[in-house]
Amino acid sequence: MRMKQPKSYMKNTYKIIWSDEALNGLRNIIEYLEFKWTEKEIRKFAKLLDKRLGLIQKNPLLFPQTTKSIDIRRSVLTKYVTIYYKIREHDITLISIFDSRQDPAKLKLG
Repeated sequence: MRMKQPKSYMKNTYKIIWSDEALNGLRNIIEYLEFKWTEKEIRKFAKLLDKRLGLIQKNPLLFPQTTKSIDIRRSVLTKYVTIYYKIREHDITLISIFDSRQDPAKLKLG
């Protein structure tokens, strides 16, 4: 007789939800990269972002809470790009993909 694994041992991944703010931030970063970088470097950035989102999806508590809100976590992707997100039950909402070369006052987390 085959037994089912207990729920606590099952692989758990969260659904990623992109906010308009996060999509706009990513769009702006990509436009900047297209202007300054080569296609190869842009693909490398995209792979890095995809890998990081996979880590967040599998283990959202891996990255620290922000000092602005305990509900929001941040993951520094590169020297200039930070991902801000919230965990809600089985979803992760990407709040912002922020280019830190911008004025910090432009960061919208709420």
